[in-house]
Amino acid sequence: MADETPRPPDPAADPSATSAPPPHRRKRYVPAVGPRLQWLLAVVLGVFALLVVNSVYLVSVTIAEWWSGLTYQNFFYICMFLVHLVLGLAIVLPVVVFGILHIKNAYNRPNRRAVRAGIALLTMSLVLLGSGIVLTRIEGLIDVRDPRVRSTAYWMHVISPVVVVWLFILHRLAGKRIRWRTGGAWAGIAAGFALGMLLLHSQDPRSWNVEGPASGEQYFFPSLSRTSTGQFIPADTMMMDQYCIQCHPDIHDKWAHGVHRFSSFNNPAYLFSVRETRKVARERDGDVQAARFCAGCHDPVPFFSGAFDDPEFDDVNHPTAQAGITCTSCHAITHVNSPRGNSDYTIEEPLHYPFARSDSSFLQWVNRQLVKGKPEFHKKTFLKPLHKTAEFCATCHKVHLPEELNHYKWLRGQNHYDPYLLSGVSGHGVASFYYPPKATHNCSKCHMPLLESADFGARYFDDSGVLQVHDHQFPSANTAIPHLLGMPDWVNESHRKFLDGVMRVDIFGVKEGARIDGTLHAPLRPNLPVLAPGSSYLVEAVIRTLKMGHLFTQGTVDSNEVWLDVTVTSGDRVIGRSGGQTEDGEVDPWSHFVNVLVLDREGNRIDRRNAQDIFVPLYNHQIPPGAADVVHFRMDVPPDTRAPITIDVKLQYRKFDTTYVRYFQGPDAMNDLPIVTLAHDRVTLPVRGAPAPAAEGEGAPLPPEWQRWNDYGISLLRKGGGGSAKGELRQAEEAFREVGRLGRPDGALNRARVYLKEGRLDDAVVALREASAHDPPAPPWSVAWFTGLANQQNGHLDDAIESFLSLVETRWQDAQDREFDFSQDYNLLNEFGHTLYLRSRLERGEENAANRELFLRSAVERFEQTLAIDPENATAHYNLGLVYAELGETEASNHHHGLHAKYKPDDNARDYAIAAHRAKNPAADHAAESIVIYDLGRPGAYELPVGGATRREGR
Repeated sequence: MADETPRPPDPAADPSATSAPPPHRRKRYVPAVGPRLQWLLAVVLGVFALLVVNSVYLVSVTIAEWWSGLTYQNFFYICMFLVHLVLGLAIVLPVVVFGILHIKNAYNRPNRRAVRAGIALLTMSLVLLGSGIVLTRIEGLIDVRDPRVRSTAYWMHVISPVVVVWLFILHRLAGKRIRWRTGGAWAGIAAGFALGMLLLHSQDPRSWNVEGPASGEQYFFPSLSRTSTGQFIPADTMMMDQYCIQCHPDIHDKWAHGVHRFSSFNNPAYLFSVRETRKVARERDGDVQAARFCAGCHDPVPFFSGAFDDPEFDDVNHPTAQAGITCTSCHAITHVNSPRGNSDYTIEEPLHYPFARSDSSFLQWVNRQLVKGKPEFHKKTFLKPLHKTAEFCATCHKVHLPEELNHYKWLRGQNHYDPYLLSGVSGHGVASFYYPPKATHNCSKCHMPLLESADFGARYFDDSGVLQVHDHQFPSANTAIPHLLGMPDWVNESHRKFLDGVMRVDIFGVKEGARIDGTLHAPLRPNLPVLAPGSSYLVEAVIRTLKMGHLFTQGTVDSNEVWLDVTVTSGDRVIGRSGGQTEDGEVDPWSHFVNVLVLDREGNRIDRRNAQDIFVPLYNHQIPPGAADVVHFRMDVPPDTRAPITIDVKLQYRKFDTTYVRYFQGPDAMNDLPIVTLAHDRVTLPVRGAPAPAAEGEGAPLPPEWQRWNDYGISLLRKGGGGSAKGELRQAEEAFREVGRLGRPDGALNRARVYLKEGRLDDAVVALREASAHDPPAPPWSVAWFTGLANQQNGHLDDAIESFLSLVETRWQDAQDREFDFSQDYNLLNEFGHTLYLRSRLERGEENAANRELFLRSAVERFEQTLAIDPENATAHYNLGLVYAELGETEASNHHHGLHAKYKPDDNARDYAIAAHRAKNPAADHAAESIVIYDLGRPGAYELPVGGATRREGR
């Protein structure tokens, strides 16, 4: 029987026969998050959770600042930002590693919804981390400065966390069940952290271990400055200039070569003067407190740190003595308290980022990354809107002398601010002779020009595509300090360059007979009169301010040396001289000086910056912005003159006169301070019987003829006044007629000024109508101003009120387009208020009592507007005294009458001092006359050869 047992097939016999397949083996399951990734996921989730808590706090502060406009960032906020950076950098590698491994494990899983959500989650996580890295500035590695890129990265960094959380929830909903209980626990922890952070946020490390002056707020008087707490500010905090240089080297370099840097005892000129003030105060009062008047502006570091009041203060070797006005001195100011000047500001100890004072180079590096990564707080701390205003500069560039200093009374000192405010440059002054195409609203426009820079704080100020910063050298006119301290040549050169074109001098004409009312030959060029040998003439030299928004000269007006240097030659012969110098640099005292000659009570000149002794000015030769002055020089043509006569006029400037230099450098010192020629003019005139002069080179281009006549008229108008000076007003009228004949509306407008000054009201009205009807017309705001004055004086009070109201509201579109705002002109406000007061007096009887009070209350409003701009305005206080008396408010009336008595000039006290000085100083006596004629042939004139000119009888 055959064996029926089945046998395996023979592969050799039957190639198609194969062995049975092996049993199926299942692929080993690899969890998407296995044991090795569990700990990494825990790290990622834990750090992310901390970041969420931290971010909620940071965002809350940001929202609160955006909502309120206030700054809530503080030291703790920056610490939390540092935590944010550390956690953010710490999570980068774990997220990347976890993401790669997790995708590797889960990419082919059948749950495609979870996979897609996971990929999107990883992508958005990388966007979150990447945008954070872009925003984090790391020296040498990452420094994205383009504001558009940074803005994009910022919003990506703000929005992406929300998207990450949403994608994480989608991812988990598609996979394992979410552990909501764990999430709730983290929420509780977050709430606890939030409460803790709120408590810590309220802490201010600046309040720890502070020390205040024993006298409290009284410590600061007579300076008006204050610290925000009434306590001292540590000196090392005030002197962190080396900290600033780390990010702002270009700004620091300019500041280090600027005059602000040398405002204090490190300035040899100031050192001499403040030593005398401290010495006088100590001998007079028993302490040096009166010198605080200086310290609030000049010596902020020793002042606010408490060292200044020490009578034995070492003003050379004490660490604070050489500090000057530091970066912190300006940038830590938080408030301008008033427009009174005298350092009336509030300063605080600035809040720095962590490790700002650390000696560790690593921690200093960390600090820089914090500042660069989160600069907003730094910017808000050190750059506030007030820093961009003229009022900020005015806190130190507007001065009054308080009774505590002079033991006399309140006196106005140097004042850059008010002349700027009342000028056409600011767009606020209604009475300006000239107006710019656009108003200039701050001092930095001129004194902080933009410079190309790679500083961290540089930004794009315009469309040039060039990063720039503001020049912190503050170029101006102090050419003495760079010279005295041996600074590089570029420092003085920058001041010289700044002074280019700020002034103009014009040899405008000559008058026959050397008389004010002599026949005028003008303007010189292209036509030239032929001079007669043996005759005398007046040379009319006009000085005009051009690129200037304040008085010329300003600042230390009593020691600034600005003079006209005039040389008259015929061939090789000098026949006239004024403004010459001795070998040691002293300028002829009979020269015309553009300065203020100030006296003490005994009639001695204030010649060493001794502010405590200032009593009264003998004369004031300053020139307002956009105005002019004429200087008359008598020129005698010798009978034997056989060559043309050349008149050369230079407006010379030197920071300090020789007398002051000898005070702080020694009695035998030579005044070798730099002399800058601010303006220059030269003309050669033919002489009868002499060869014709050679054709002159082009030289500096002359201004338009109408403007030359206008400037000449302005200078005569400014000199015109009472007594004999009325002759200058007649000359001004004729000059302005020439302006009109040359087709300019300024002629009629400025004739109206002359007529109002002379009291010729009907003529003024006619001239104003002519100016308004001219094609093109005069500025309508100027017409409205002078029309208002004429109507007020004519008794047409309602018309005057309407004119003044139109000015306060600046109703003209052209004026608005040029950013003018006449509501800041306190002379206008005072006239408006006075007119309203006069109008109230027409409302007589009980039946008109309501109207009368309405006009009086309106007058109060205008005078209060003045006091908001100039709290020491004597005119406003006087008128408020009158108005409140009419209203029956006796207490308020007495208050303002008292303030008027405080702020008004003490005319009775002037007589002795002025008479005493005029008696002992013939040159100053001559310069103080209402009309001054300077003799170019005066015997003894410096640099005039003996017998150089034919003499006439008398001086």
